[in-house]
Amino acid sequence: MAKSRLFRSTMVVSSMTMLSRILGLVRDVVLLGVFGAGGLMDAFLVAFKIPNFLRRLFAEGAFSQAFVPVLSEYKEKYSLQQVQILVSRTSGALLMVLSMLTVVVILIAPWVVTLFAPGFADQPDKFAITAELLRLTFPYLLFISMTAFASGILQSYGRFAAPAFAPVLLNLCMIGGALIFAPMFDTPIMALGYAVAIAGLLQFLLQLPQLWQQKLLVAPKIDFQHEGVRRILKLMLPAIFGVSVTQINLLLNTIFASLMIGGSVSWLYAAERMSELPLGLIGVAIGTVILPSLSKSEAKQDDVSFKKTIDWAARLIILVGVPASAALFILADVLMQALFLRGEFTLRDAQMSSLALRSMAGGILGFMLIKIFAPAFFARQDTRTPVKIGIISVIANMVFSVIFIGIFYFLEIPLHGGLALATTGAAFVNAGLLYYFLHKRDIFRFGSHWKKLFAQFAISTTAMIAVLYFMLPYFPADEAQWRRIAALIIMCAVGALVYGVVLLATGFRPRQLKHG
Repeated sequence: MAKSRLFRSTMVVSSMTMLSRILGLVRDVVLLGVFGAGGLMDAFLVAFKIPNFLRRLFAEGAFSQAFVPVLSEYKEKYSLQQVQILVSRTSGALLMVLSMLTVVVILIAPWVVTLFAPGFADQPDKFAITAELLRLTFPYLLFISMTAFASGILQSYGRFAAPAFAPVLLNLCMIGGALIFAPMFDTPIMALGYAVAIAGLLQFLLQLPQLWQQKLLVAPKIDFQHEGVRRILKLMLPAIFGVSVTQINLLLNTIFASLMIGGSVSWLYAAERMSELPLGLIGVAIGTVILPSLSKSEAKQDDVSFKKTIDWAARLIILVGVPASAALFILADVLMQALFLRGEFTLRDAQMSSLALRSMAGGILGFMLIKIFAPAFFARQDTRTPVKIGIISVIANMVFSVIFIGIFYFLEIPLHGGLALATTGAAFVNAGLLYYFLHKRDIFRFGSHWKKLFAQFAISTTAMIAVLYFMLPYFPADEAQWRRIAALIIMCAVGALVYGVVLLATGFRPRQLKHG
């Protein structure tokens, strides 16, 4: 992939992701406004998180990281016919496994809910609705995993627009389900279950025309003995932990939160969604784009290009991650009140959500670094290292959870904040260990030019923090929502402007973001 094309692809993915995240924000405002925090909303969030967790764990996580390097190698070394066979056999294996899993989970939905939300067991109505919602939402895993499979193929061929646009359909379906169809149901929240399943199917169908153009829309065939399929499975099994530790930690938070006071699941969800905004815009976009590029460099044994790609990605990540973490920490209360304080979502809900966001904000940089450090191992078809680090990170999250919950309990601070803080700690453990092994094996290390970059980012972020703190007292907390949103936009714009101006004043230039 040419250097200019790599940057262009990142911008395509980032812009499409921005559209998706904006609609996702609208979706969350609508859902929390219509259904509030706690009660039925907690039930839906748990039911949706289970297939969504497995999607990120298997489909977009371990499977993509295992599949793309093997596909890239086939694309470089073999004929189109051989690539078609690989695609056919891989899709057949994936379809069979996912279909069986979907049927099993639908049949044993109550037991799955007991596992992932044990705190619901003593609330029969809430438990029953959660189980029913899980049956409705779980087919989403089948559809979205096939979508991820198709997206991996297209991304390997430099086609990023359709895969990046697909999540927009999920947001539109959920918004429509809440506003249009929910009033038609005896239990309105059930409309969201149908919306999720339909959205998964639509996202898969969106990929098919471009697969046809690439001559890779081939019929699935089950053959677990195919050499490529066996390699993908060998890479995939350990990669489950290595690439998706963040999701495992967040799911552990959901389990713990289900045991806490009502609303804890929804408060953590609102905070996660806000923290994922910068992560999705830049972290996921760059992580998506660099894996095919790194895999290609590895296939050609081009170590120089490999290191330059990671260095370029790290510059973009830290450029955005440092100020994003700081801004979300400072503006947590403002964000929650401006965006979510309406309808059934009360001031207390906003305050509880902002506590969780403030605790998560510091980990955003860690989450984003994981998105570029982990692909460096997977592109080299090394899944053992990220797996070991992943296990350590999960253990760290559990230890941090116990410690921080104890501290928050002693200080009489709502306990869900301790869960969010544990996620932050685990993210830095994960990112730090990934970098340690990259450095130790001379795969990548921050060179001498990073000393100046770190100083420039630190000075610019400090200036932004000062300006935001100065503006905070002027936020119109008691005004109409549109005034609060307008004030939030102005504060964000001024903060970003100050950050950019000071960054340029310190000598940073846009050309430093070029790949190479």
